[in-house]
Amino acid sequence: MSVEQSLLGKDTNYPTEYQPEVLFPIARAEARAKYAHVDGIQQGIDWWHIFEISWLNLSGIPQVAIGRMHLPASSPYLIESKSLKLYFNSLNFAQFESQNQFIETVERDLSKAANAEVRLELFDVDQLNIAQPEGICIDHYEPERLENHPNASLLKLDAASSEEIVEIQLYSHLLRSNCPVTGQPDWGTVFLRYRGKKPCYRSILAYIISYRQHNGFHEQCVEQIYADIWENFNPEKLMVYATYTRRGGLDINPCRVSDFAWMPSPIRLARQ
Repeated sequence: MSVEQSLLGKDTNYPTEYQPEVLFPIARAEARAKYAHVDGIQQGIDWWHIFEISWLNLSGIPQVAIGRMHLPASSPYLIESKSLKLYFNSLNFAQFESQNQFIETVERDLSKAANAEVRLELFDVDQLNIAQPEGICIDHYEPERLENHPNASLLKLDAASSEEIVEIQLYSHLLRSNCPVTGQPDWGTVFLRYRGKKPCYRSILAYIISYRQHNGFHEQCVEQIYADIWENFNPEKLMVYATYTRRGGLDINPCRVSDFAWMPSPIRLARQ
């Protein structure tokens, strides 16, 4: 099924009965086709934070939590965000004998939709701490030129030290793209961990800003950023991790790595 057949951008009624069938998988293969040769394009995790989780205990008393979903990047399918919101809303009036039973039910349903093992962590509503970004913020640099659509030719090595091998982590808060169905803006902070010839920080910032009018799902944007940096800089190792702001009670945080030893721990930033 194509995303045009999903409920994204359409008026819908929120279910009051458990409806796992509302989950809408979207195949990753088409968007990945042109990057199939890139090392690590299917390595990593999509972390989702779900802020509107509730169910009933056996006494009918509502229980609430914040969830962190772990969806492997190797899964054949991602799950369309509105269908995930509707799915969690369908659990609001379902009774479970324990939190573990709730988690087991959700993991079973999401794993079936993604055709891969999906894991769910639950946190108390006051438990998920705000983290500070680590690395070098590149937002104060002045790009040589700006474009409104992704252009990998913007990426340049540092001309003054192009043979120097560095291991760095950079980040920018200036990532913006659009939902390809609704046109709504998506905002995020993107982290790049990199080992290889020293890149030009201004060029990386210009490239990140070039997504400003791009239409693409969060996961697809991160994979395109990863692939373009990999192909243009030929690094020894690379990690790209984007923490997107919340919409509809969900935030999506895709991460791709060339080496699993570089998998970061998931975080939640202040804007989320």
